[in-house]
Amino acid sequence: MDPVSQGAFGAIFAQTISNKKKILVGSIIGFLAGLAPDLDILIRSNSDPLLKLEYHRQFTHSLIFIPLGALIVTLFLRFFTRKYLSWKETYFYCFIGYATHGFLDACTSYGTQLLWPFTDERISWNNISVVDPLLTIPIIFFIIIAILKQNKLITFFGLLYIFLYLAIGFFQENRAEKIGESIANLRGHASKRLTVKPSLGNLLLWKVIYEYNDFYYVDAVRLLSKSEYCKGARIKKLDTSIRFMELSQNSQQYMDIQRFDWFSQGYLGVGNQKNIITDVRYSAVPNEVDGLWGIQINPKKDKSKHVDWVVNRTNYKAKWKRFFDLILGKGCEEID
Repeated sequence: MDPVSQGAFGAIFAQTISNKKKILVGSIIGFLAGLAPDLDILIRSNSDPLLKLEYHRQFTHSLIFIPLGALIVTLFLRFFTRKYLSWKETYFYCFIGYATHGFLDACTSYGTQLLWPFTDERISWNNISVVDPLLTIPIIFFIIIAILKQNKLITFFGLLYIFLYLAIGFFQENRAEKIGESIANLRGHASKRLTVKPSLGNLLLWKVIYEYNDFYYVDAVRLLSKSEYCKGARIKKLDTSIRFMELSQNSQQYMDIQRFDWFSQGYLGVGNQKNIITDVRYSAVPNEVDGLWGIQINPKKDKSKHVDWVVNRTNYKAKWKRFFDLILGKGCEEID
């Protein structure tokens, strides 16, 4: 989730254990603690572009790390809070704020290792977008009003809004899955697996991905009172026994493909771009297969060299227009 949302969640949950006189300082500490787990983005390497993917949302986001993470933040903030709070109070605010981070991230589709080190499974509940102003802005409003009024009842109204919004996300996800199954059935496809995720910043337009006959089919569904289907495209599923056969299995690039496959939860596709493997889950327009990022393979590289990381930032103006056309239902049709 974006940093503003993470901080806002940490702040509003920290407010629940603060008294009226300390609601401001409690909110600030909760906000900072809510941001802290994302300091793992500092773990990166100039030579290994996938290192940042392995460690982002890993140990700092796991449930078992919450007490230690909260302690680290407490020790850092204690110099600033000792005039206003006891050590115990500071720790509890940090604990609440820190604990919200991993759970919020797990609500997105990116994947969060909540159960590290017992498993490296990337948990993703897919019920909210990684950026959603309709979730974040009202929370900030509740936080500010609660501070100004020194009224924790407003805080609990904010929590009610959070849980209601997340519940709507799960409801919409369930609807999107059923429509995705209907789309596959209409095409006569017995899909092996199906994944849905909300598009950027809303719970109205959803991306649907399913696998059939070594292809990923990508469509969009628009979910209002009636459901609409927005036909998309397909992309070849990566099969390393066919593509990149020239890579030795003990080469670094081959191992990097396996690492990227783990990060992408198996959704790797190969399109028309030469030697580029994309993460099919993410595209600027939800019914397209033009991935936001990927890795580029160069078989001529030395066996010890890593893959290259590529980011797709082309034609954003045109992509935004197509995205908003889908939001408005252009090119979509009703489906039962």
